[in-house]
Amino acid sequence: MKYGVVSTGFPGWDKAVEKFQARYIREIKRIVAETAEMIATQAKALAPVDEGNLKRSIEVDIRPDGLSAEIKVTANYGIFVEFGTGIYAEGGNGRKDGWVYFADGRYWYTEGMKSQPYWRPAVEQGAQYFKSEMNRLG
Repeated sequence: MKYGVVSTGFPGWDKAVEKFQARYIREIKRIVAETAEMIATQAKALAPVDEGNLKRSIEVDIRPDGLSAEIKVTANYGIFVEFGTGIYAEGGNGRKDGWVYFADGRYWYTEGMKSQPYWRPAVEQGAQYFKSEMNRLG
């Protein structure tokens, strides 16, 4: 009778699990990167063109571990384009009357601007892609 460590299962089990895990994580990293790039590309395609600043301000940052990403809009007015302003703001959250401002050497009157969603549609498309790809993994 042998005493000591008893091994069960098949030889190489640990190695097989490690190999499977590495492949699975590699696939998740691919899906995260593809989804982030898809969202950024779609947001840029949907962003209204003024001078191109809004499109250029959309950036992707894949985190060092590759398992998450940040997609951001750095143009400070991006949220106003997405949700609108003044009387046109989504959800009634804007000013209720018009206002005057000074720009380009003259005074302007506005009641706001209508929303021009570019971000939410891009995120929704990316979320669908991410979900379908993750479901394929099991």
